[in-house]
Amino acid sequence: MALNIVLIEPEIPMNTGNIGRLSLASGAELHLVKPFGFSLDDSRVKRAGLDYWKHLKLHIYENQEEFFTQHKGSQMAFLSSHGEKDYCSIDYKPGMFLVFGKESVGLPKEIIQTERDRTFTIPIHSPHIRSLNLANAVAIVVYEGLRAMKVS
Repeated sequence: MALNIVLIEPEIPMNTGNIGRLSLASGAELHLVKPFGFSLDDSRVKRAGLDYWKHLKLHIYENQEEFFTQHKGSQMAFLSSHGEKDYCSIDYKPGMFLVFGKESVGLPKEIIQTERDRTFTIPIHSPHIRSLNLANAVAIVVYEGLRAMKVS
């Protein structure tokens, strides 16, 4: 069973297009939680995802409540620059949900507070950088998950 990539309220169409392409390449399923900062018909989403988008296992939710209700009890890891544990310490499991926040502010503060034990970060070694690009962060975490699970 593949990993699941979750984007809560994505704002930048090119990131979502790239993450869609990454989802297909890695065997992951993509879960998008509204509201979006763009339309999925946006040419920038399609350009970044090329013609792969039509092959993607895509799930769309009207809001966070719908997503979390449907997946209650599922294994999840939350990724945030405010996490205290390194993403390499995630106990990656097939079918796990890797949850990322929107580009401008990341995960909602309520999620970080209630899910502190399941919130992880990608270390940043420069005081001049607040966060990584969302598509890059997703790629780092997904491929570490595949490596940790020894899936090729």
